[in-house]
Amino acid sequence: MYLLSELNPALISAIKVKMISDRMRWVYEQHVQPCLVELFGTSLFVFVGCASVIENVAASGVLQPAVAHGLALAVLIMVFGQISGGHFNPAVSLSVCLCGGMELLRLVPYILAQMCGGLIGASLAKAICSTGSYDTALGGAIHPNTTDLTKATQAEVMMTLFLTMVVCMGAVNSRTRSPWAPFCIGLAVTANIFAGGTVSGACMNPARAFGPAVVANQWTHHWIYWVGPTFGALLTVTFIRLLFGDQKTRVVLK
Repeated sequence: MYLLSELNPALISAIKVKMISDRMRWVYEQHVQPCLVELFGTSLFVFVGCASVIENVAASGVLQPAVAHGLALAVLIMVFGQISGGHFNPAVSLSVCLCGGMELLRLVPYILAQMCGGLIGASLAKAICSTGSYDTALGGAIHPNTTDLTKATQAEVMMTLFLTMVVCMGAVNSRTRSPWAPFCIGLAVTANIFAGGTVSGACMNPARAFGPAVVANQWTHHWIYWVGPTFGALLTVTFIRLLFGDQKTRVVLK
């Protein structure tokens, strides 16, 4: 065995370059690439979501937005899930992190990437849609369809609970993890929009609410789409940590 000092200088240099390259690749794949995927994926999701609402303004129904949001999310999770987990939603990132499916260090960068993605997606929707449809649909911004804000908030809590439960049990919890998780998550979004679209708008996603709110300057009762999804995500964490999680995840009866 040769000491490092006895090796050829060129070989030593090559080894150092290889080590630096490996380190840079690890940092990129572990920290940078997942955030870029969350930014890009959220942009595409919000773009499709806003465009489906804007172009559906004449029909004024929930069918087109429900199918568009659900299909877009399922496809994006299928494509990008192995890189970042395919969250594209701060409420999902919060529940996944607190259920042990993601390092706490990633939570804030993920949320920032998702919020920026929401802005980009809403801006792209504005760029392709006609001005008349865009203005009529308020830029695809989410707003409650009831004057009872308590009911709208409760609707967001329950729908986010359903969505994040499907995510955490279908993609994080080891006993119930399934390759069908992307499809199930997309269906959960579609079902929620059918169920609560006429009550609260069925947002379930602060990034989806934030992007068009900024671009279209529509802030009516915007707080609902932060409070509701956050409480829904925390309820999911409570149920999984206390009742439904596997032995590693539960905090009781280990």
